[in-house]
Amino acid sequence: MTEFPRTIGNVATRQLAAHGYTTFDSLTKVSAKELLKIHGVGPKAIRILGEELAAQGKTYAAD
Repeated sequence: MTEFPRTIGNVATRQLAAHGYTTFDSLTKVSAKELLKIHGVGPKAIRILGEELAAQGKTYAAD
């Protein structure tokens, strides 16, 4: 379904996928602030995904 780690939670994973975010590359096109507006996506998921992005040399889009 997505390439995101399970540690972000099932609800966050489902909601991100429902909004079209299924890969880390897709997250580089949106800001963390915008992702936080999605119901079920909280600060913990944003932090974990941000750490994974950084490990790949990527970041969220600028606010």
